[in-house]
Amino acid sequence: LKQLVDIIRRDPAVDTVVGFTGGGRAGGGFMFLNLKPVAERGEGNNGGQAVIARLRPKLAAVTGVALFLNPVQDLRMGGRQSNSTYQYTLKSDNAADLKLWATRLADAMKQQPELTDVDTDQQENGVETYVTVDRGSAAKLGLTARDIDNALYNGFGQRQVATVYGELNQYRVIMEVAPRYARSPLALNDVQVPARGPAGTAAATNTAATSTAINPALRDSSTGQAVSNSMTRMVPLTTLASIAESATPTSVNHQDGELATTVSFNLPEGVILAEAQAAVQRAEAGIRMPTNVRGSFQGSARSAQQSQQEQPLLILAAIVVIYIVLGILYESLVHPLTVLSTLPSAGIGAVIALMLFRMDFSTIALIGVFLLLGIVKKNAILIIDFALEAERSRGLSAVEAVREACLLRFRPILMTTLAAALGALPLAIGFGEGAELRRPLGITIIGGLIASQLLTLITTPVVYVLLDKLRRKGPGDARLARVAPTDSNASPASPAPL
Repeated sequence: LKQLVDIIRRDPAVDTVVGFTGGGRAGGGFMFLNLKPVAERGEGNNGGQAVIARLRPKLAAVTGVALFLNPVQDLRMGGRQSNSTYQYTLKSDNAADLKLWATRLADAMKQQPELTDVDTDQQENGVETYVTVDRGSAAKLGLTARDIDNALYNGFGQRQVATVYGELNQYRVIMEVAPRYARSPLALNDVQVPARGPAGTAAATNTAATSTAINPALRDSSTGQAVSNSMTRMVPLTTLASIAESATPTSVNHQDGELATTVSFNLPEGVILAEAQAAVQRAEAGIRMPTNVRGSFQGSARSAQQSQQEQPLLILAAIVVIYIVLGILYESLVHPLTVLSTLPSAGIGAVIALMLFRMDFSTIALIGVFLLLGIVKKNAILIIDFALEAERSRGLSAVEAVREACLLRFRPILMTTLAAALGALPLAIGFGEGAELRRPLGITIIGGLIASQLLTLITTPVVYVLLDKLRRKGPGDARLARVAPTDSNASPASPAPL
């Protein structure tokens, strides 16, 4: 642990570091380190993930211990405690199969370049002691399995031997081996079992009387005897049983009523969660797990997976609301589609920008898309609103009206786009603390604005002219104009349906 602390302390971006042994996992420990303010970390990329990536190969050189570094999460979404941030849980009804395939899956995941710090919560560092009774030898001495079980329970169980009554309370007296003598399985060598046979020879009697036996008498819970009131021959447990040790899990995890093992992993620098999830699925498909072992993402990985599945529905709902509002504004069922035609270019630009900077389409990026929908559609609104007004008030054709609208509205479109992009530029650059959280928002907005600005003046006039042919025109269009018609003969008799 001291070697790990010294390696971390030498990093120029680390302010303080402290480590402790112990904790919730047997044979483990935990460590906390604080980074210096961003301005004091020196030159280069010194973000949290960059510091972790820089320290990881140095810490891996220390033998006999593995250290997993994770950024502190203010909010954890489900899952269980693990050494890494993201979790993939296997469930099965068979403990042997679960142990085997969890180990194989972890080994396969370690071969994937999109994953790092792969670890499982299988804790096989426990020690289990087996007492195997030789029933033949026990029968020769007149002992049964019940006698041996009672002797072990007297020393290491919760045998109640008496009750002390006070004025108000009752206190149960529990018999057990003194804790200082039961710190290891070697205490079993001192256990002696009272035999039901005759007392034996005098030598045996003297030996039994002078020996410090842990179980001096038979304590049978059915008869209620706590202490024997007669001379009893004592038989050492080691003469009729063999004692062996083996590895065993220190804990057994369950999920949904089934045995479960969690394989946790982190993301290398520059890898997004979607790529890591695909790598986990490739590793699982490569080992061909049986049907009685099933896996699924948990915790933050599962929340991200669910949010990605819900994102198309949220975007569709936003588009439907925009269409309804624009339909009421223009009193038309056709030209709201012209405004919506500008959104795909903005969405493509946002996705390309995130891919260029190797960022995940996170919830923050989704918020940026929603903001982008409101900003981008104003370009088409400026053109369509002017073109419709020109058609209704001056009787221009669709081509003439949209051409004049593009010429007169180019400057407002350019100014509003530049204002929105420059406003999001500090978010994209990433100034101050917590810049990693805000950068996807700024990059999404700027990427969508650039793509929509380049394509709006080309695609919007074309879509307007094509969709205007579908609109049913009539003499009542002039009544929808906000300015009085220039031609007096254009006054309609009755409005025409759209």
